Amino acid sequence: MRLPNGENLDIMTMPEAILTKKITKKKPIVEKKKMIARDISWLSFNARVLQEAADESVPLHERIRFLGIFSNNLDEFFRVRVATLKRMMSFGKSSKMHLEENPDKILEEIQVNVIDQQREFDRVWKDIANEMEAQHIFLRTEKHLSREQQKFVQNFFNEQVRTNIIPLMIESIQQFPILRDKSIYLAVVLARQDNSVRQKFALIEIPTTVLPRFIILPSKEGEHDIILLEDLVRFCLPNVFSYFGYDKFSAHIIKVTRDAELDIDNDISDSLIHQIEKGLKDRRKGKPVRFVYDKDIDPLLLEYLMRRQGLSGKDNLIPGARIHNFKDFMDFPESIFPPHTQRKTFIHPLFMNAPSVMHVIQQQDVMLHFPYHSFDTIIDLLREAAIDPNVSSIKITAYRLARNSKIINALINAVRNGKQVTVVLELRARFDEAANIDWKSRLEEEGVKVLLGIPNMKVHAKLCVIKKRIGTKTLQCGFVSTGNLNEKTARVYGDHCLLTTNRAIIADMNRLFAYLESPRHDVKILEGCKTLPVSPLNMRDTFLRLIDREIKNAKHKKKAGITVKMNSLSDAILIAKLYEAAKVGVDVKMVIRGICCAYTENKKWKKNITGVSIVDEYLEHARVFIFHHGGQEKVYIASCDWMVRNLDHRVEAAVPITDPAIRKELIDIMQIQLSGNVKARILDNAQKNEYKKEGDKKIRTQLEIYKYLHEKQYQ
Repeated sequence: MRLPNGENLDIMTMPEAILTKKITKKKPIVEKKKMIARDISWLSFNARVLQEAADESVPLHERIRFLGIFSNNLDEFFRVRVATLKRMMSFGKSSKMHLEENPDKILEEIQVNVIDQQREFDRVWKDIANEMEAQHIFLRTEKHLSREQQKFVQNFFNEQVRTNIIPLMIESIQQFPILRDKSIYLAVVLARQDNSVRQKFALIEIPTTVLPRFIILPSKEGEHDIILLEDLVRFCLPNVFSYFGYDKFSAHIIKVTRDAELDIDNDISDSLIHQIEKGLKDRRKGKPVRFVYDKDIDPLLLEYLMRRQGLSGKDNLIPGARIHNFKDFMDFPESIFPPHTQRKTFIHPLFMNAPSVMHVIQQQDVMLHFPYHSFDTIIDLLREAAIDPNVSSIKITAYRLARNSKIINALINAVRNGKQVTVVLELRARFDEAANIDWKSRLEEEGVKVLLGIPNMKVHAKLCVIKKRIGTKTLQCGFVSTGNLNEKTARVYGDHCLLTTNRAIIADMNRLFAYLESPRHDVKILEGCKTLPVSPLNMRDTFLRLIDREIKNAKHKKKAGITVKMNSLSDAILIAKLYEAAKVGVDVKMVIRGICCAYTENKKWKKNITGVSIVDEYLEHARVFIFHHGGQEKVYIASCDWMVRNLDHRVEAAVPITDPAIRKELIDIMQIQLSGNVKARILDNAQKNEYKKEGDKKIRTQLEIYKYLHEKQYQ
């Protein structure tokens, strides 16, 4: 699709608003005034992350990490959502867009909110810096170094930094250089003390991709002194510009955030890989969507930088403090802090002394709950399949993989052992595109059959099917997960994974793989799925029918209840149905980590919706759906949120939990999450992020779930 300004816009990168209007032609059921703007709700979520950084009960190292997470989240928000809103403005006021009908007004509100949050961020960072000093941890600037530290800094610069930086004398460059999206730059004013020559401007890219951002300095006993890489460069500016004859320098950090969406055309003459590679190159030159600068920067230099980049007051100009790119603070040195007692992951008891993972799941279904349970069980399952002479094939989907993926290692060894291995690799996993292209090459070199998904549709389902033959008998097992097959993120992401040999479930998983493998991706193949709700076929309709059942029961004065957990809720049709349920008295409860476009209170409803968001040490990533169903609860886990993109424009899978013990386990875990009053925030209409404080006993849900699972006895 081509915008009025000539830009291409692929439906994979189109916001839900445009998809609903331009693609499905569905008339929105919920009026805009009855839903919270998606992007404003997202900012409310990121404010909850900032609350964790402000919470003095959180260990200091974790508070610093939450500042990094907040900053990283905001970077991605500008790269994707703000960039999308700016594109939407190209459609003109005559184009009616659900939820984002007035992108210009939303952008104005974003600007106000972001500046307010930046002020709070600066306040929190000041408090944390004071607490660090109380613990004898000091961030030293170039102006506060001992003689020993000055010598260390000079040596470090000469040995490791000097050859990694090349100043740009920007006034002598005809075409202003394209500033990298994820980099920070020192904007430098060069002058002489006696004002004998005209001052000059220069830029230095700080080489954080090849050198650590934090350098530990020689320190007094009992103290830890750290200098940021940019401050180390600041100290050495006289050396950098020695041959210019300047002796007076002022330098401030600036940062540009660019439009990161990939425009991938449906040109069949061009391979998807080539298009993505081209898109990645174009991403580096994307339009600036935010310019962040030190508020103490020289005004003439700021004006010059804005003019050369074509920025104006209408753009997202964010004045900040001295430090930018706080995302690096997620990797702040841990060694200088006292050891933090962490809850250790543990092997699910059913696998502790079992001869093999496959042996256990051939006896019964098992649910793993990450990060409480160890992800090693999944790796062990694939390792077993790789060496088992009876295993003939493995089929698996991959969205985001760890850098040194043990999953991939197991699959490669399976091929080497003569197994047929098929990997459905999603090349368009945002910001993982380059890594997944590399994985494709490596897998294919080893003989793995790699499928690249479906045009205009991301494959987001988390599935695996393992087939083995014993004599004339075929046995199949597999798993359906709510999270990525990534052993690194599985240590901090809260997810559920069902390991099963259930024939009905496996049959539908095979249908999904058949759909992905078929040349034309005929959706009729998915119509054979009788157990798994799948997107883009019937996921939304399945949940609508289940909600309707609860509405019907409530109207007949029967008990009715709906409990949902997901990352984001923005689908207008399902939100309308939840409103309908609340109106007739269905007990609707929601645990939503991020975006929640649904209001939770209305005087016309018999029962308000209970909504909470949990932000804590682990990232709540699971999707769980529970329906009372006349006392015979219907329980599902899924890979999808209730968003248009997930329900209509992605391949997703949900799985019903048929085992009574696992069903009860999930219901118990959801009850714990709903009873939390330490890290749970109330999702009210104003999205004020007030902490839930009900009950006399303090309940920190992630700690309680750990205890529940650690103490649980299994047969």
